Amino acid sequence: MTEAPAPPRVKQPVMYQEWNRLSFIHWRYPAETVQALLPDGLEVETCDGSAWIGLVPFLMQGVRPPVLPVTPWLSEFPETNLRTYVRDRRGRSGVWFFSLDAARMPAVLTGRAGYALPYFWSRMRVEVDGDRISYRSRRRWPGPQGAHADVEVRLGPPLTESEADPLAHFLTARYRLFSVIAGRLVVAEAEHPPWPLHRVELLRLEVDLLTAAGLPAPRGEPLGHASPGVQVRIGMWHP
Repeated sequence: MTEAPAPPRVKQPVMYQEWNRLSFIHWRYPAETVQALLPDGLEVETCDGSAWIGLVPFLMQGVRPPVLPVTPWLSEFPETNLRTYVRDRRGRSGVWFFSLDAARMPAVLTGRAGYALPYFWSRMRVEVDGDRISYRSRRRWPGPQGAHADVEVRLGPPLTESEADPLAHFLTARYRLFSVIAGRLVVAEAEHPPWPLHRVELLRLEVDLLTAAGLPAPRGEPLGHASPGVQVRIGMWHP
């Protein structure tokens, strides 16, 4: 296992964001299954003997570039990410996204055009009822249309520093994302504080985003965590 990196310092952010009301849902996968879906130059990272695929639904808020204010409709929307954990040839750890579903078409177009990330426009909502959070997502464009994720969790008590085991750290403490632009592997940093993590009880899970991304259907019970969120500074892509 490779330890997740410490938070970086992004001196000149190109975007400010808040990632709030998150749930982290993870399944074990054989490393060779995940490696077959990665681009050249990235190697899947393993922990506890497995590669891991994460489904992360959350509420994106406070989205803005450095020179503009927050706008009510455009700066807040649900998002659901499907991801795995990788390292490059220099040994830098980070995230590879199989898909990112978002409820705002401008965010989808910006993510696809500016970041070459596999964003999808979806009909989505996040609802909070006491200690319960429900997430709904159904894909609209591009296909496969109808790919969906329906998730409901009940938040448990916060994890103390001593209770946050190495696996929880491995799955959530990620501050670097990779993409491929014009055939070249690129990387960007995301600066934010360490996640305040909670235990979570999974009440409902109906999802086909994994198979839509070309992964086999997951087996076994998923592992869950949750977080109230963090403020984030996104850096520019670089080779």
